[in-house]
Amino acid sequence: MMLNKKPGLPQARVDKNAFRYRAFRDLMMNKYVYLMLVPVVAYYIIFLYLPIYGLQIAFKDYSVGLGMWASEWVGFQHFADFFNSYYFWRLLRNTLLLSSYELLFGFPASILLALLLNELRSVMIRRTVQTITYMPHFISIVVISGIMVDFLSQDGLINNIIVWFGGEPIIFLMEAEWFRTVFVSSNIWQNIGWGSIIYLSAMSGIDPALYEASKVDGASRFKQVFHITLPGIMPTIVILLILQIGNFMMVGMEKILLLYNSTTYETADVIGTFVYRKGILEANFSYSAAVGLFNSIINFTLLVVANAISRKTSDNKLW
Repeated sequence: MMLNKKPGLPQARVDKNAFRYRAFRDLMMNKYVYLMLVPVVAYYIIFLYLPIYGLQIAFKDYSVGLGMWASEWVGFQHFADFFNSYYFWRLLRNTLLLSSYELLFGFPASILLALLLNELRSVMIRRTVQTITYMPHFISIVVISGIMVDFLSQDGLINNIIVWFGGEPIIFLMEAEWFRTVFVSSNIWQNIGWGSIIYLSAMSGIDPALYEASKVDGASRFKQVFHITLPGIMPTIVILLILQIGNFMMVGMEKILLLYNSTTYETADVIGTFVYRKGILEANFSYSAAVGLFNSIINFTLLVVANAISRKTSDNKLW
């Protein structure tokens, strides 16, 4: 339905009425879809947007008794205290190293598994491997951590295998130099199968005629992967890479909390776990809010920079 412009009626008013009509018609036609959207919108408003109001305590000496508004304003004092603290460089180093190892080893692992599965001709073997590899993704972090504690204990499965081969048992979770290896490898084990599903879905959209043409030209399977498969899923790879860079400073804090202890702080303690100890255990709300805000700003900056670089170097971007 088109709204005709009446003589003397401003064009802006006509456009506004047309927009209202289209919006109302869309709402009526898709009312059940919008109804399903309500819980999602409510979740983001309640748990992600409303808490932004509380960020002001990062700039105050917050007291529960005085409340948010009455607490004394201290400006950037908490940020300065954190930057000058003994823990700052250790926390920053551990966070950057764990995130870098995750990006360097964990991110390509799913791509490699998807490429290998895509080359399998046996549907039964492919489905079996897929099921085995993505099942850990649906196990809670608490259970995963419990399994790791049992397997890596002094008399656990891993040490029994080491002793069987003539080695000495290692208390992995009590030695700081082993924590990063344990954490990164367990994350790969837990997420490699789920990540591969996304890439396999992207591979299914590649035109089979490209592979047929390459076979006619004499291209090997290896060359097909590099010249057809990888370019075909590159937009998906770039988008997921940007999203992972946007969470670069988060590092899976929940699993670290369940696995680390005072003997492994030197390599395991990250900004997220430090915020938890200061805010929840020590009730130093203002200081922990300042540290958490600093972490979020770094994440946001990395996300914007990664998206800008991708936009300038390719057509793949988030916005």
